[in-house]
Amino acid sequence: MNFSDFITHHGKRVNKQAFVHLLQVACTDKKITYEEFEFLHKKGQKFGLTDPEIDHLIEAEKDHHYHQPYSLHEKFEHFYMVAELIVADDVVDENELKILRKFAIEVGFSYDRIDDLIKLVIDGVINNEDEDALYNKFRKVLFNN
Repeated sequence: MNFSDFITHHGKRVNKQAFVHLLQVACTDKKITYEEFEFLHKKGQKFGLTDPEIDHLIEAEKDHHYHQPYSLHEKFEHFYMVAELIVADDVVDENELKILRKFAIEVGFSYDRIDDLIKLVIDGVINNEDEDALYNKFRKVLFNN
């Protein structure tokens, strides 16, 4: 199965690396909670994976550490990609938001701005907003300009 063949309903490619990042974010605290496990299965199934395939990926990736990007633009791209995965089914639940918060903390976004950044990006993805325009808004919220 080739992950690079998967496309979200927003027309963006979702590749294996995006799913692996999602797995690694879930593993940042060295454990996957039940809610995270269910979330990963739900997203994996959206990609056409079977439960055993998802379990295999989780097992294979659980000891790999997420190597966060260095530049702000790359951090935004990863954040955006996780947000796209979350809204791919048109339902955003609290467990999915926890994963995005966890990611935001892992890459070093300011705690007092995380909820605003999440709202901005989730709304931007849902409204199919231009990614570059959204990045500019993201920078303004992040740096409180």
